[in-house]
Amino acid sequence: MVDDHATSAKPTSAYSKGFGVSFASEEASNYFFMAVHKWKDAGDQLSNGSVTCGKETNRFDRKIESSSAKLYFHYYGQLLHQQNMLQDYIRTGTYYSAVLENYVDFQGRVVVDVGAGSGILSLFAAQAGAKHVYAVEASGMAEHARKLIAGNPLLSSVITVIHGKVEEIELPEKADILISEPMGTLLVNERMLESYVISRDRFLKPNGKMFPSIGRIHLAPFSDEYLHVEIASKALFWQQPNYYGVDLTALYDTAFQGYFSQPVVDAFDPRLLVTPPITHTIDFTKIKEEEFYEINIPLNFTATMATRVHGLACWFDVLFNGSAVPRWLTTAPGAPTTHWYQLRCVCHSHCMLWQDKQLLGTLIWLHTVLKVTL
Repeated sequence: MVDDHATSAKPTSAYSKGFGVSFASEEASNYFFMAVHKWKDAGDQLSNGSVTCGKETNRFDRKIESSSAKLYFHYYGQLLHQQNMLQDYIRTGTYYSAVLENYVDFQGRVVVDVGAGSGILSLFAAQAGAKHVYAVEASGMAEHARKLIAGNPLLSSVITVIHGKVEEIELPEKADILISEPMGTLLVNERMLESYVISRDRFLKPNGKMFPSIGRIHLAPFSDEYLHVEIASKALFWQQPNYYGVDLTALYDTAFQGYFSQPVVDAFDPRLLVTPPITHTIDFTKIKEEEFYEINIPLNFTATMATRVHGLACWFDVLFNGSAVPRWLTTAPGAPTTHWYQLRCVCHSHCMLWQDKQLLGTLIWLHTVLKVTL
């Protein structure tokens, strides 16, 4: 760019492009300007027309703060958490069935296990006759995976554990199949799906298979007076005008909004749903990584009864589209419970919905921020 006060008889062409920047919130705007000032204060000034490139970073480091990444990998590096997932027999059993029932897809093929964790999916792929399996794991769990795989000598000869991020590592060959368990709460939480798609672009052969290949987010309004009262009652603490001589009521509204801003993760009775669900489908074989940065789902429901609506319920399922037996893994209410449970966003005030009337709104997922409007 050139100085605004530059004087010239001719229009300047010392710049490539001018652009505007808008922010989702004042907080984001302030954070940006603080970062700019910090950069300038460090003396990294650019003269007009010059370009600089800082130290190259990989795609993972650019999208995840280092402190968050450390906590994430520490969490998944614990055997306690891996045991929690392994003991989710719906999850583990469905993966086992999807792989073994579709052994024709794995037999003699090269497999990459993205975010291998304990290595259990790599072992399943080896059981199905894979030619070779590359188990990629970024956390310290990679060492435990090596031990577990070495303890199964009939399978370990075809499995290589690689400790590193899929955004950084290199593999000696392309894969015929990617397998992974990248789903978080509401499917897209934890942002592992982005790494799964990056692995597709980096390692998967054209027309290769992905297990899973499709994810669906299901959403429906619900009515649950008991849950609404339970959450609202938590803020009653802040209505005390004389708590050891202190009036707490100034913080009541803030506390009330805070409690309702937290989604509820639990298993609920599907009879609480007041309309048929709508579905948002994500094709992992086609979606681009950047499409995960912001997911905007328009909501349009038609009531099947007259009732109060207290919020929006969400769950997901994924498809293992095997050549022999396509198989779904679901977290739906009423289905056997998984460690994902279901998720409910509870409104701080209910609305009345009449039979055959429409309820409109939006669900926006922006990185790790969930916003629901009804």
